[in-house]
Amino acid sequence: MLRFGRQMSKIGKIPIQIPESVEVVIDEGGVVVKGSKGSLVRKFPRAVQVTKDDGKLVVSVKKKDKTIRALHGTVRSIVANMVKGVSEGWTKQMELVGTGYRAAVEGNDLVLTVGFIRPVKITAPSDTTFKVEKSTITISGIDKEVVGEVAAKIRAVRPPEPYQGKGIRYKDEIIKKKPGKAAKAGEGVQGS
Repeated sequence: MLRFGRQMSKIGKIPIQIPESVEVVIDEGGVVVKGSKGSLVRKFPRAVQVTKDDGKLVVSVKKKDKTIRALHGTVRSIVANMVKGVSEGWTKQMELVGTGYRAAVEGNDLVLTVGFIRPVKITAPSDTTFKVEKSTITISGIDKEVVGEVAAKIRAVRPPEPYQGKGIRYKDEIIKKKPGKAAKAGEGVQGS
């Protein structure tokens, strides 16, 4: 019977299929992934090994140390995200909800008009682009982490408020609304 601490990572064991349009170079402690959308470079601890075998990438651990084993699945997920990013890319969509809330793209900048005195400008990092259609903002890029960080930065400008739901939210995000003071006061009158 295996104890929980001795098992290998289920995600870490799964090999990563390399598409034909993607080139992977493995050097000491790092992985370089090149594709049609661009290239990504990542360094990993030496105890985690990435090898190329028959058109697939395999992630394995050299040490049986608890902290190194914990990185097994994480490294595999990061490498898989790199392969998908350079071949297909990553996108995140956000919605503007509120009267007069607007967004526009000016060069590399996203300009948000969301109820402040001045518009808020957010500059796109390298290999990341913004696209605005009506009240939907689309962030595209090859690095999943960067796309997620930029989306979180945009949402932090005007997070959705819990009473009317106005603000900037992720496309599929559900905002649990709170009842306002008028609704609470009306409940008390009906109950008496």
